[in-house]
Amino acid sequence: MAALLADVPPAPGAAALRVAVDGPDLPGAPGVTGPHALAADLATRLPGLSRPAVVVPAEGFYRPASLRLEHGRTDPDARYTDWLDAPALAREVLDRSGPRGSGEHLPALWDVARDRAARLGYRPTPPGGVLLVPGSLLQGLGLAFDVVVHLRVGPAARRRRVPADRAWELPAFDRYDDEVDPVSLADAVVLADHPDRPALVLQGRFS
Repeated sequence: MAALLADVPPAPGAAALRVAVDGPDLPGAPGVTGPHALAADLATRLPGLSRPAVVVPAEGFYRPASLRLEHGRTDPDARYTDWLDAPALAREVLDRSGPRGSGEHLPALWDVARDRAARLGYRPTPPGGVLLVPGSLLQGLGLAFDVVVHLRVGPAARRRRVPADRAWELPAFDRYDDEVDPVSLADAVVLADHPDRPALVLQGRFS
């Protein structure tokens, strides 16, 4: 995957190639556990392929708890529609790093753990590099990603692997599969039902 991304140049006038690493984060298993682990691994490999990389987690652009959890802490519909501030992610990261952008990005807008503004300054996006945005439920929002990598974990595997305290999220991912069909939209799909034996399927701009 790193070698494939290293061969894709940024769009004309863009600071970096903007890559979504989309999928459910399922900790506790060896191998491919979720988008954050995959993005971190790609970020360590890309510089060796002459492509600097930076990781900007989507969680840094979640809404404040007063909005995100307005309907309770375990509402799957809110998890699907209300958690991510997609316009802020577009404005502060993707647009600034894309064509005619300023060539910088905001690492995070909101500190979810402390539920307050992150108060971070803009940082340069590595020129000619790869901007990796790991997170869940990232497709179907009109975000300007140049490449989308989707970790496909089927419903049965999700139910088998999700921690008990996060089982309430499962209907959100079922709805995502039904309404967005993220596999069909992605440029690369990592089949990760068995995290220790992932398989890569190329489509979209890689086909």
